[in-house]
Parts: sequence; structure tokens; C-alpha cells
Amino acid sequence: MIQPFIRNHQYNVIKKQSLLLQKTHETVSDPKVVESVKASAPFKLLEAFPDADGFQKQLLEKISGLRTAEDFKLFPESLESYLAPFPALTGKQLAKLFPKNKKLKIPDLSEIDYRYVTYLGWTDIATNKLFLVYPLNGKLIGIEGRYTPANKGVCFLCNKHEEVALFTAVTKSRPAKASSDYYKAIGNYLCVDSTVCNQNITNVTTLDKFVREVVGYTES
Repeated sequence: MIQPFIRNHQYNVIKKQSLLLQKTHETVSDPKVVESVKASAPFKLLEAFPDADGFQKQLLEKISGLRTAEDFKLFPESLESYLAPFPALTGKQLAKLFPKNKKLKIPDLSEIDYRYVTYLGWTDIATNKLFLVYPLNGKLIGIEGRYTPANKGVCFLCNKHEEVALFTAVTKSRPAKASSDYYKAIGNYLCVDSTVCNQNITNVTTLDKFVREVVGYTES
């Protein structure tokens, strides 16, 4: 049995390339342009899967053979069984990630389809806090920070123009000779709705870097 190997952000790449191919087939009359887009699609997918083995590559490269509207629709759906879900969490497990927050507002975990989650995020309007959970080095990391709504803007994680907020978290990184009262906050504009962000995100490099900076992780 083939183990799930497609993470949510990678699945978004698959959907994005399928949609691009469909639009090209439907709107572009120049066959050279169509062939160019078709030829680049499998390379775009393989870029998103640098560790893919032979069988996985064969599955992904099938995108070059899509022809009809039905093909474009069914290709992403045919790969859903290979989705590697975000680790499912209970309320108690989530609370342990934020031990200093005794009044943590827990989201409704029963409504979450973890197959389509790159990071778990939610807001607490009463305290103006935004919470983020992300697996780093095989361990779930919880980050909380202040958020200030900023209307429309570009999210630094998914690079899409959405409703965003300035998310600011205090980093645990400290210079070697820092004083005891050393304090540094880092932040950026993030989608207020994490469901929308998870539907958009196609690369986790920025997310991974941000989490590392907040928790003070360094490359070993």
C-alpha cells in the first residue's frame, strides 16, 4: 500500500497546475503556447515534491496527459487518497502547546478536515490574539501573538490578496549577551481566516522560517 505523501500545500500546487492547464486549453488558440504550458506542468509538480520516488513521480507526471474538462477535475481528486493529513489534535493536546494561557479558546476541532491543513490557526477576538500550530522537525509547535486587523493585503504565507491582520509574536531567540529584560517581537501580515490561507498556500519555506525564528530554533 502506498503511504500518503502529499501535504496540503503540495496538493494546492497540483490543483493550481490543473486549473492553469484547463484555462490554457479553453482560452489559448496557439498550439505552441498550449504545448509549452503542458510541458512545464509536470516539472512544476516535481519541484514541489523533491523527495518523490519513482511511483510518486509517475502519478504526478500524469498531469501532462490531461485533455478534457473532466480530466482536469478528476486528476486532483484521484490523488486525494495520497494526502498526508495534519496531525489530529484533541483539546487537551492543544492546550498543552500553550501552557501559559490558562483561558485558551479552543477552536471546534470536529469541523476540521486535517487533510487540507498545513498549519492550524484561529483567533480569539476577545483578547486580540491569534494562535498558530505547525509541525516543525516532527514536533508540533504552538505560537500565539497579537493581531491587528488591516483589511485587505498580501499574506506573507500564501502570497494571496486576502483579509489580513498584523500578527506579532515574541521570539524566544536571544543574543548571547542579552540582558534579562531583552525583548524582541517579530511579525508580518497573515490571513485572518486560516482556512482561506490553507487553501492558498503552496510553499512552506516562509512558514517554517517564521516558526523557527519565534521559537529560537537553529539549523543543526
